[in-house]
Amino acid sequence: MKTILALLTLCIVGIIGSHTASAQNLKLGFVDTETILKQLPDALDADKKLKDIGSKYQDTLRKFEEDFKGKIESYKKQEAMMTAEAKKKEEDALKSLQQTALAYQEDKFGQQGEIIRLREIFMTPIREKILATIKDVAKEEKMSFVFDKTNPSLLFAEEKFDITYKVIDKIKRK
Repeated sequence: MKTILALLTLCIVGIIGSHTASAQNLKLGFVDTETILKQLPDALDADKKLKDIGSKYQDTLRKFEEDFKGKIESYKKQEAMMTAEAKKKEEDALKSLQQTALAYQEDKFGQQGEIIRLREIFMTPIREKILATIKDVAKEEKMSFVFDKTNPSLLFAEEKFDITYKVIDKIKRK
């Protein structure tokens, strides 16, 4: 990841250096967003809230599991004395309980789960605050580009280096 960031930085410097006269004034910077997040009380509070909520959900899942295991043991003890119809009914009830637990787990911890949604709700204003501050510092320090050390990405760039519409224009002309 750091290699990719370094290569990206060198490419940008090379491109800008070959195409602009202001390359001598080019100033690059980077931030470590993980370190920033670890220092912000808001982010620490959000992380604690998420852990507390996740812990409650884990407790509920453990209860599901204990209940399921208890019912399995009970079923195994009584299975020999049950009719085929009673076995089928009990097995269906066990499958239903297991599916309920799996649905709960997916709803709370899955890729579209509540923990992910809450993380976004809690962290979005914090990320926006960090990004706005990065832009302010970059402008104060007269930086042209600021990269993220943790997740190689561009966090700030001066508008004069944006060639988006030149690319669109060239594509349309071809």
